Amino acid sequence: MSTLCVLKWLKMSANISVGFQPFLLSFISLFVAIDCLAVIPLYLNLTHDFSDERRAKMLHKALMTAGVIALLFLILGNFVFRLFGITDADFKVGGGIVLLTISVLDLVSANMDDRRGAGEDAGVVPIGIPLIMGPAALTSILVSSESYGFWMTLLSLASNLLIVWLAFSNSKLIRKIMGDGASKAMGKVASLFLTAIAVAMIRSGVQQFLANR
Repeated sequence: MSTLCVLKWLKMSANISVGFQPFLLSFISLFVAIDCLAVIPLYLNLTHDFSDERRAKMLHKALMTAGVIALLFLILGNFVFRLFGITDADFKVGGGIVLLTISVLDLVSANMDDRRGAGEDAGVVPIGIPLIMGPAALTSILVSSESYGFWMTLLSLASNLLIVWLAFSNSKLIRKIMGDGASKAMGKVASLFLTAIAVAMIRSGVQQFLANR
């Protein structure tokens, strides 16, 4: 009886693991692309003279901006694919090249933040776009939607935006604990993972091209 119970539990665990894998892959890809820990120093620099209330309002506006843009990309992504005749393989290769370029530039750049710029309304630009939802994140969303489905991508998007809110809301504490050096190092490690993800995307797209020939 106990052996049978163990076998049932293992089978149930395996089913849960298989069902959880698409969400995990989608979540990790978007988490690395957003890379909120790496942009905390810039966020603090942009809001260093703000009151807590003003900083909270700015963060709310930034998250709303990032969420709306991401949702539009998620909803209209398939329509855009059909409109321009873009296949999944096309976008994997193209998106992989974009992600690879962004990650390599971040790895070799002494200060990636200087190129992000700052607009008049920092809550929308650059915090909402492109700090939170930049080209890498948007590319990850479209590829994830094609690979893992709408709902898995939506769930991973919501989870990542929640993490961004938690991280930015506690940015002072995180920076104090990690220090500037550790925060920048985390950003470089995340970029390295993003490079690997980009190469995997390009390889998958090329394999699809070859398989369809």
